[in-house]
Amino acid sequence: ASDVYKRQMKMEFVKAKTILTKVNYGNDWYGIDYNMNLYRGCPHKCIYCDSRSKCYHIENFDIVRGKENALELLEQELIKKRNKGIIGIGSMSDTYNPLEKKYEQTKGALRLISKYGYGVSIDTKSNLILRDIDLLKEINSKNNIIIKFTITTPNDELSKIIEPNVCVTSERLKTIKELSDNDIFVGIMMNPVLPFITDKEEDIKELVKLASNYGAKFIHTYMGMTLRENQRDYYFDRLEEHFEGLKDRYIKTYGEKYNCIVPNYKYLFKVFADECNKYGILYKMGDIIKAYKKENENSEQISLF
Repeated sequence: ASDVYKRQMKMEFVKAKTILTKVNYGNDWYGIDYNMNLYRGCPHKCIYCDSRSKCYHIENFDIVRGKENALELLEQELIKKRNKGIIGIGSMSDTYNPLEKKYEQTKGALRLISKYGYGVSIDTKSNLILRDIDLLKEINSKNNIIIKFTITTPNDELSKIIEPNVCVTSERLKTIKELSDNDIFVGIMMNPVLPFITDKEEDIKELVKLASNYGAKFIHTYMGMTLRENQRDYYFDRLEEHFEGLKDRYIKTYGEKYNCIVPNYKYLFKVFADECNKYGILYKMGDIIKAYKKENENSEQISLF
């Protein structure tokens, strides 16, 4: 465990006026209707995390901060909403950070989401989510649920370097298997794909095969990464620490670009898509949304009759 894990035993709290945010990109991004981040900051220290960028105004991003009265605010907002849609959790920071074990903000939120009949979409890298499997099953019986595990490499040793303070790839895959075995719609975000690090053809093929073996229903990727502001500096420092000579290669290839798409993008995406088709893994966003939303199932059944 890192010094951050050991040092931060008590939650810092920040004031929040609201918890749920209506999103305008729901139909394009996993079909979510609302976005919610119960925590600010994350101690995983993933070298590529865009949430570290200045535009999000999160100081000392490695420190986890909770939101005061988060569950009270959430309940008030859930009662007022007319649309019991899908609530996205964890887009800015992992909602299953180590302090969640003690403070149970996420668990409390899931109880309320279940109580008021909403659906949920969770982004995580943590096997702590299995603690809440009964709540996830409860939500699944009433509304729609999708769990997205970020996995960037099939290699545990490489995952320790690029995602140092979170369980390794093999543990995440085991977690996916357990969720899938409990009829939870779960899959993989192969995002980002780090140029010259995780963009090897054989690794992409291996990850799709592992996804199939462990019950993942989908893999989504955009075959690149984003770099901006201080996040670029942080990433380049990590490259110099772990990947000799790679920082200069990035500067030469991408300069100051925000979107850094992997070289040979078209070929690699075709390889990825072919492998997904081979194993019956969904990879197009529209197909993923259609597959997990129960109302789509119901409307198809009605149209058959």
